[in-house]
Amino acid sequence: MTTLNLVVPCYNEEEVLPETSARLLALLQRLIDAGEVSDESRITFVDDGSRDQTWSIIAALHASDAHCGGIKLSRNRGHQNALLAGLMTAQGDVLVSLDADLQDDIEAIPRMLEQYRLGAEIVCGVRFKRNTDTFFKRFTARNYYKLLRAFGVDILPGHADFRLMSRKSVEALRQFPEVNLFLRGIIPMLGFRMTTVEYERAARFAGESKYPLGKMLAFAFDGITSFSAVPLQWSTRIGALLAFGSLCFGAWAAFARLFTDLTVPGWASTVIPMYFLGGVQLLFLGVIGGYISKTYAETKQRPRFIIEQTL
Repeated sequence: MTTLNLVVPCYNEEEVLPETSARLLALLQRLIDAGEVSDESRITFVDDGSRDQTWSIIAALHASDAHCGGIKLSRNRGHQNALLAGLMTAQGDVLVSLDADLQDDIEAIPRMLEQYRLGAEIVCGVRFKRNTDTFFKRFTARNYYKLLRAFGVDILPGHADFRLMSRKSVEALRQFPEVNLFLRGIIPMLGFRMTTVEYERAARFAGESKYPLGKMLAFAFDGITSFSAVPLQWSTRIGALLAFGSLCFGAWAAFARLFTDLTVPGWASTVIPMYFLGGVQLLFLGVIGGYISKTYAETKQRPRFIIEQTL
């Protein structure tokens, strides 16, 4: 019988964790009673260096119910590393990763298991409705996926990190040692049979989002630079275009000075191009710096996470 493990990364989730654990335990018990999963199935909560009582709640859950386990990281390593720590450590034939905020519909998990039994190694939860999100969040998320695909990144629109993975696919994921993690882009690269299950995204049950605008933008930049060199190619093309434009402008200025009386002395013709070109140069130096910093991080090969305690 299939052994299921629900992997739940947590960071300062003391407000929502009691409700999350209650719902997940009820679902797990229902699946066990129906004979769909083994009684050895578990829920693994990963504490990503929380500063509140998250780990104390996880420890209490473990003490009261053997189906609950915990992994405590030594410090905050970010959502992707915490999720990877859970996937690399949790036991089970099938692992389902989901966030602790209850925005992922846990009732989609039985449908994921059904697709697994039909032969899928990876089942991705895809949001078909985001009515609880703001217009800005929906607009940026939709266009972000379009931008990634335009850059050649193989990513599934509407999919975050709510997915089922078989043991075979998890072991294949173990072969990716990269430090700059973007699991949404790595998972499709595994090549195993993958399918989707649609669900409606709910409102966050309690607490605050752990992805404010600044972190969202940084995550977006990581996704692009981890899987596409197009920004570097664009910097070369735009630089060449601007250089050609500058040569044309210089030729026109020389012609106007020698053969016409159209030239008017002024600062605009000097200052505006200077600032524009300087801004473009700094922009693309930042893009190049982003790639160099990723190379720097990869060459050091520091551990992506350190586990302090397991339950």
